[in-house]
Amino acid sequence: MSNPVLIAPSILSADFARLGEEIEAIDAAGADWIHCDVMDGHFVPNISFGPDVIKAVRSRSKKIFDVHLMIAPVDAYLEAFAKAGADIITIHAEAGPHLDRSLQLIRSLGKRAGVTICPATPENIIEQVLDRVDLILVMTVNPGFGGQSFIRSQLEKIRRIRAMIGDRPIRLEVDGGVNPETAALAASAGADVLVAGSAVFGGRTIESYRANISAIRAAATGAIGGTHA
Repeated sequence: MSNPVLIAPSILSADFARLGEEIEAIDAAGADWIHCDVMDGHFVPNISFGPDVIKAVRSRSKKIFDVHLMIAPVDAYLEAFAKAGADIITIHAEAGPHLDRSLQLIRSLGKRAGVTICPATPENIIEQVLDRVDLILVMTVNPGFGGQSFIRSQLEKIRRIRAMIGDRPIRLEVDGGVNPETAALAASAGADVLVAGSAVFGGRTIESYRANISAIRAAATGAIGGTHA
């Protein structure tokens, strides 16, 4: 299976006073997905936004809303995010004791299910749920804040997860410190969805967003010859 590299700008780096317009701008600038980082101030040391914000801006784009829940416990909130308009709901393997059950619940709500792991978490924790997921997200920073530097030790983990996926129709996403340089490294290791926040939203104009997205995409696709097998 070959997948094009997708770019998923994280709205955590957007101007929250103009969030709807920012989403329209990155959509027009070439974003493939809209990445929504939800933080609870408990599982991670920051608070961002909840399902009501996602519901409020859902109409601003027809693109996939890729919702990354950095919250614990998570099960009680899955239905709210599904109803708010999430297309993909990604949960942390570290956030609860019953990962398989949580992923089944996401699927039962009619949404695509994702699982993510922090930098210190080994990939074997997700081996038993590979057939429950549509997306695996590798954190290349410690979750909680934007603007951090890419942790290069995660590249080997990305390679191992790509091998674990095999022929399954699972997207492999990377989030944290993504810019043109690190996008090329992540794509070479096997990632096919790249989340970028500050590297996309720098400049605060649609022209700069378009240039930023294009630079990340070109670096990633150039590193793998256009597609990943």
